[in-house]
Amino acid sequence: MARRPHHHVYVIELSQDVLLEPRFRKNNPGYVDGKPCVYVGMTGLDPDVRFDKHKAGIQSNAYVMKYGLRLLPDLYEGFNPMKYADAVDKEIEVGIDLRSAGFGVWQA
Repeated sequence: MARRPHHHVYVIELSQDVLLEPRFRKNNPGYVDGKPCVYVGMTGLDPDVRFDKHKAGIQSNAYVMKYGLRLLPDLYEGFNPMKYADAVDKEIEVGIDLRSAGFGVWQA
């Protein structure tokens, strides 16, 4: 019996202070001043649960733990949930799209 799709792509807004991190700036040469900085991830959990884990330091991305502000569901709710392979592809696609729009983007 096939499992129902349960993976989610999610986007977390990061504080503008993340721009002070040289590694973040280096990986976002096309960043447009004033645009949001975000983390794009993928999980088999509910995005709210995953965000809470990041903030608690459980399997956390350092930028999310230190600079994470809130989830941005308007950027991802329309295509969740999905199969694992689709989520892997969608995470990359969302990151590319947001970078193209001038966002500062970090992906694991």
